[in-house]
Amino acid sequence: MNTKVYDLKWKETGSATLSKDVFGLEVNEDLIHRALILQLANARVAIAHTKTRGERRGSTRKLFRQKGTGRARMGSNRSPIRKKGWVAFGPRNDRNFTLSMNRKERQKALFCVLSSKVKNKQLVVVKTLEMKEAKTKAMNAVMQALPLGKTALVALAEKNENIERSISNLKTVKYVQAAYLNMADLLKYESLILTEDSLKQVNALAA
Repeated sequence: MNTKVYDLKWKETGSATLSKDVFGLEVNEDLIHRALILQLANARVAIAHTKTRGERRGSTRKLFRQKGTGRARMGSNRSPIRKKGWVAFGPRNDRNFTLSMNRKERQKALFCVLSSKVKNKQLVVVKTLEMKEAKTKAMNAVMQALPLGKTALVALAEKNENIERSISNLKTVKYVQAAYLNMADLLKYESLILTEDSLKQVNALAA
C-alpha cells in the first residue's frame, strides 16, 4: 500500500509505503469499542468518598433508653438516618474500575482505527514538520494549508518542544508522539497527520 507525501504547502513530494498489517485491516467496530472502554476505564480515578460507621467521629453511646419513651428506638449518633451520621452504600475512593484485554486484541484495535483513517481518507503524510520557533500563528497557517477536517491529531517520531508549544493553543489540534498513539485520541480527532519518520515508527508496530 502506498500513499502520497506532501510538503506543508500541500504540494506532492513523493510517496510512502503503508504496512498492510497496520493500515490495511478490515475495521472491527466491536473490538474498537472494547479497546476504547478499556482505556477510559483504566484512566478513571475514584474521587467521591463517604465515611462508614467506623470512620465517623462521635460517641457510640445510645442516645436514650429503648423503652418507655414512646419514641422509636434509637442507637448512637453515628446512625445513617441522623444528621452528620455515616453514609450507607455511599461511594468509596478505593473502587477499582480497571479492565483487562489481551495485548494482541488491543494492538489489533489500534490498527483497525488506523485502517479506518486510510479508508476514510483522513490520513495525511507530510515530509517533515519543523518550526524554528514556537508560533501558534505559524502553526495555524500550516494547518489551514493542509486538507484536514474540523480536528486533527499530529503524531511525530520524537518530542519537539516548538511544535508542541505551537499546537497547545489550537483547540482543534493535538500533538502526540507516534509511540503514544491511542484509541481515545484517534477516535476524537478527525484527521491524522504523520511525518515520514513517524510513519516508519507506526509501520514497525506490526513487526
